Amino acid sequence: MTKPNADTLAAAAKAAGKKGPPPVHLWNPPFCGDIDMRIARDGTWFYLGTPIGRAPLVKLFSSILKREGDDYFLVTPVEKVGIKVDDAPLLAIDFDSAGVGSAQTLTFTTKTEDEVVLGPDHPLRVTRDETTGEPSPYVLIRTNLWALIDRKTFFRLVDLCCHHDHDGQRWFGLWSSGQFFPVILSSELP
Repeated sequence: MTKPNADTLAAAAKAAGKKGPPPVHLWNPPFCGDIDMRIARDGTWFYLGTPIGRAPLVKLFSSILKREGDDYFLVTPVEKVGIKVDDAPLLAIDFDSAGVGSAQTLTFTTKTEDEVVLGPDHPLRVTRDETTGEPSPYVLIRTNLWALIDRKTFFRLVDLCCHHDHDGQRWFGLWSSGQFFPVILSSELP
């Protein structure tokens, strides 16, 4: 079997996705090796070290992205190739809010035009850099695929945060879809 390139993967993804999002969770084709494709922390996709400048092509590739363990793959019904991901494979670049307080709903949009409502099926998690303490917020977009929330969007989210008792502690966090999502312990705020 010959190793696929970006063009053959794009053609297969386009054909597979004609009737809605491809069911990548059902596809378990044989592994065909790694290709020189990488997703940078800022959401830029690279092929052979060069940024992929065509947004529709990046969107197409993101639709056939699958994570297994700590590894990322582009999959079609007949082949699976490994790619590198620097941090998260997707980047949340904006959100809309409706309602207030515990009745608030937050809808995130990614760079590749995925939209999800923050809630039980699409939770928020925030990790902190061990050295700097800098937060890295993420929202779950699809099965096992998280989106890093970009800095400008995170700062807008912080404006919507409030203090709330959660799991026996006081947290500064967000409400969406009737669920509270802790961001940082209230006691750790300056």
